[in-house]
Amino acid sequence: MLENTDAIATIGVKDLKAAKKFYEGTLGLKPASSEEKGGVTYKSGKSSVLVYESRYAGTNKATSATWVVDDAEKVVKDLKAKGVRFEHYDLPGLTRQGDLHVAGKFKGAWFKDPDGNILHVLSM
Repeated sequence: MLENTDAIATIGVKDLKAAKKFYEGTLGLKPASSEEKGGVTYKSGKSSVLVYESRYAGTNKATSATWVVDDAEKVVKDLKAKGVRFEHYDLPGLTRQGDLHVAGKFKGAWFKDPDGNILHVLSM
């Protein structure tokens, strides 16, 4: 039913202005269209990320969005240079190498946006 339909990551934020600074300035995402009432949609590769105002922002304790990148080490280094702090988790089967969680060819790192939404980059 949905296997041939695109999905959109949907992320609630408390302050859209602060979120735009993070998602555009820090992550480098570009708005896909003009700002909608209470939110903005970003294009990210073939996917979209909708960031919208919500009083429940930051309450999700799981990953909200994942970006698959060619080189997670480089992305982590670049984000760290922009002030992003990375989360460290004890996850079965993964070891930590600095801010990266590693298992074989998998390299992943988690970080939070200004509202505490958990975001993830990985390479394999």
